Amino acid sequence: MTLAADSETQKSRVPLVREYLVGLQSRITTAIAQADGTAFRVDAWTKGPGDALQGNGITQILEDGPVFERAGCGFSHVTGPKLPPSATQHRPELSGAPFEAMGVSLVFHPRNPYVPTVHMNVRMLAATDKQGREVCWFGGGMDLTPFYGFEEDAVHFHATCKAALDPSGTDKYPRFKTWCDEYFYLKHRHEQRGIGGVFFDDFSELGFEGGFSMVRSVGDAFVDAYLPILNRRKDTVYGERERNFQLYRRGRYVEFNLVWDRGTHFGLQSGGRTESILLSMPPLASWSYQHTPEAGSPEAELYSRYLPRRDWV
Repeated sequence: MTLAADSETQKSRVPLVREYLVGLQSRITTAIAQADGTAFRVDAWTKGPGDALQGNGITQILEDGPVFERAGCGFSHVTGPKLPPSATQHRPELSGAPFEAMGVSLVFHPRNPYVPTVHMNVRMLAATDKQGREVCWFGGGMDLTPFYGFEEDAVHFHATCKAALDPSGTDKYPRFKTWCDEYFYLKHRHEQRGIGGVFFDDFSELGFEGGFSMVRSVGDAFVDAYLPILNRRKDTVYGERERNFQLYRRGRYVEFNLVWDRGTHFGLQSGGRTESILLSMPPLASWSYQHTPEAGSPEAELYSRYLPRRDWV
């Protein structure tokens, strides 16, 4: 294939991926709005001529609902003159290359401490190397961050992730599960952020068709992975103790996103839209000096039974 033909093929793929991602955002936010009884605020935005990036997106946000304190789901499609350092860690040959990126990213912070926080992201990134060749890769995954652990919830979430990935190869779930455990790890705290799920990045080994098919399968599985857990736990009675522990553990979420998350760094380093990048932040969080949960308590069980890496399926 000539460079010109390769470029034209790349251009033809972009509308296909964009159409899927916009539809995915709509389907997920519709399901969550129905569960909460509150409509999402829809903020369509465009990057101006003087901005570091060009492009547009749709940020959907639900705040202060009866089920979700904050639920953010964003779609973005941007181009830029130079890949930021966070995107070229594993592709140094593309350092400084012009790029195009699009994706859907969400984080849902429930009100009830017995409902876990959840994150999901699917994305495509394309860049032009020094020889003028278009290079395309995918990334994504989903992960669960409970405050109070339940075995059946963890098994269900991981089984749904595995079922989504198995059609792309039975090696994918164990690889991406391990990758997720390694990625969502707070090195400065020596602990996992949650019970994991799946995570992949810089993925191109299946080609465009195979990679796009895998990303669609992961995105399509999200509602089935999370809604049954939400429906099981959202009406559980809780008190001040559970609420305080939820806020304390949310602090870990903030620490990871600001200190370690490549997606946050990519957005901020490339001149992305700050309000959309930080929609993952919880509305409230707290910190406590050398907090240690009471031995034998449900809070202590989170650390001893659920946060350590283990096989759930």
